[in-house]
Amino acid sequence: METIRIGIVDDQKLFREGLATLICSVPEFELVMEAENGLDCLRALATTDPLPHVILMDIEMPGMDGTELNIKIHEDFPGINVLVVSVHNREKLISKMISAGASGYLSKNCNKEELITAIHVVHKNDFYVNSALLKSIQAGSTSRTTSATGNFHEPDLTVREKEILILICKEFNNAEIAERLFISIRTAEGHRNNLLAKTGCRNTAGLVLYAVKHGYYELHF
Repeated sequence: METIRIGIVDDQKLFREGLATLICSVPEFELVMEAENGLDCLRALATTDPLPHVILMDIEMPGMDGTELNIKIHEDFPGINVLVVSVHNREKLISKMISAGASGYLSKNCNKEELITAIHVVHKNDFYVNSALLKSIQAGSTSRTTSATGNFHEPDLTVREKEILILICKEFNNAEIAERLFISIRTAEGHRNNLLAKTGCRNTAGLVLYAVKHGYYELHF
């Protein structure tokens, strides 16, 4: 099994140490970096080789917080997936973090099993969105969608792009999409890139939230 390299950024020392202990207890995980805020994280990344695959990041931290750090990592280290781990569950804040490049969002109340699952899923599919998060996004988007339709310009998605968007929401990767639709992996990648360009999303997690917000994908719980 492939080793997944992980970094932790959190200003709460006790929580950070507990998270580090948990990560080190999982055989396929390797803890390669720890930092207590955004500036420390950027300094650590400059000297960490190889870089982490996934960074577990809090939002509220002194100096440079998670919101700004998330943007910097997406711009300077695009190969790193950011998984936000926070006490905050506000829909606007969650959307802001994912729109800025985060690959997923977990509550600090989550259990060990969900954290491990989320790390694996983010590493494999570039995003992790659980049902609680999607319910929050869906509830927050209902009134906004009806009130803002006059200002929202919906991109002209093709039938195939809509089909691929739905498969992305169902956690299909490019290879699985290609097999399902009898197209090449390169063609599937091209459609995904077109979706990112048309919707203005930064990553796959953004596409999932976009699909939920604008009614392309209906959730069933």
